[in-house]
Amino acid sequence: MALLAGCKPHPFPQYPSNYREYAYVTNGGSNTVTILDVVNVRVDREIAVGQHPVAVAASPTRNEVYVVNSGMQGGSGSLSVIDAERNAVAATIPLHRDPVSIDVDSDGELAYVADSGSNSVSVINLKARREVAQLGAGEQPDAAVLSPDGKTLVVANRGGNSVSLFDARAGKLRAVFEGCPGAGEPVVLPDSSKTFVPCTTGHQVMVVGLARSGQPDRLETLMDMGHAPVNLALKPDGGELFVSNAGSDTISEVVTSTADVGGAYMMGDEPVRGLVSSDNSLLYVANRRSQYVTIYSIDDGRRIGSVHVGDGPSALAFSANGYLLFVVDSRSGDVAVVRTALRSLFTLLPAGRDPNAIVDKAFTVK
Repeated sequence: MALLAGCKPHPFPQYPSNYREYAYVTNGGSNTVTILDVVNVRVDREIAVGQHPVAVAASPTRNEVYVVNSGMQGGSGSLSVIDAERNAVAATIPLHRDPVSIDVDSDGELAYVADSGSNSVSVINLKARREVAQLGAGEQPDAAVLSPDGKTLVVANRGGNSVSLFDARAGKLRAVFEGCPGAGEPVVLPDSSKTFVPCTTGHQVMVVGLARSGQPDRLETLMDMGHAPVNLALKPDGGELFVSNAGSDTISEVVTSTADVGGAYMMGDEPVRGLVSSDNSLLYVANRRSQYVTIYSIDDGRRIGSVHVGDGPSALAFSANGYLLFVVDSRSGDVAVVRTALRSLFTLLPAGRDPNAIVDKAFTVK
């Protein structure tokens, strides 16, 4: 495979013949998913799904990928099930109005879809291919995230400026916390002790302690950030998280155990998404109003470089071994492939119109 001019030779990993790995990119303007062959670093195919796909998740236990199609504005959406071995749509599951996000439990049995237009969360039995419950949430839920222990469902209600907590196993509402303007996608610590929710139209992140050992759910604090904190990137070890402040062109670093904010660091034009490497050492930040991904050294507390990608980087995903970083460029309609060892662009692969989300899925075939 040819290398970019100026890069010293650095061979790609060798994979067994039965290994497969693909990256799935949702194209909101094309009603399609672009499938990238990660092993050979090329486009595998583009397949039709439902109207306006906006989110995607991979099964942790089956060779399946799930695409949320928001549908026509104000109308019902759907969930497309992609068979990853054939890279074809295997089923379509009806959803409610304006679904916008998806999370899948660790067993790969249930999916939780936030239906923004219905003020609810759909609980989908993925094996049976049907909805088994509809949970009433606040106004315009933006995301529903399951805690790692599977006990708590955290729902961020963007329109209601609130956070709803459900007992995931019983499907019962446990608590509601208000005062988070434009509540966005939460993160939950690996030990399921706390959730952090960005208040995207304000300047704070809400911290909620989750019920455990007889202690109820409780609001711990509202941390001050930069303007428009739109995304939270959690270190795999859970020790720190990084807040992308889109309106301030900065990131804020937070110690999760104490909720101490370490400071703000300039990134690029409109940082909207962060992703931490598996060894907890580097943070990659997509700056949507630019053509750059910024690289921040966590141990050193400083920027150490940037990679020139396509126009409007807005979503990120690593390959399974972390060797490649895929950057979805929303305005130029492509995916930048970055080699993390060299911190350099390898190639650009075409996507459809208005690409907006990506997930990686690796598996072996018999």
